[in-house]
Amino acid sequence: MKQRLARSSSDRMIGGVCGGLARYFGIDATIVRLVFVLAVLSGISPLIYIILWIVMPLETTTPPIGTPPAIQGPMGDTTGEWRYDPYTGERLPKP
Repeated sequence: MKQRLARSSSDRMIGGVCGGLARYFGIDATIVRLVFVLAVLSGISPLIYIILWIVMPLETTTPPIGTPPAIQGPMGDTTGEWRYDPYTGERLPKP
């Protein structure tokens, strides 16, 4: 599968641009962030970051093909934690 240049949705400080660039080039995100910080001295880095933030799409996180959907209990609760009213302790009716 071809790797696509996209902003990172998990490794982000502001917009995910540095995390996305690091993932695309296979390097640590800290190195990319340091390069951007050092480039701020030139005055061009903030403009480049903003342009990349606008142009790069956000990374999509979809489950792999064939992954079964989560089995959910009442009201979409997968843990069963909310089967009782948290204030009164009474059992909630089944939907």
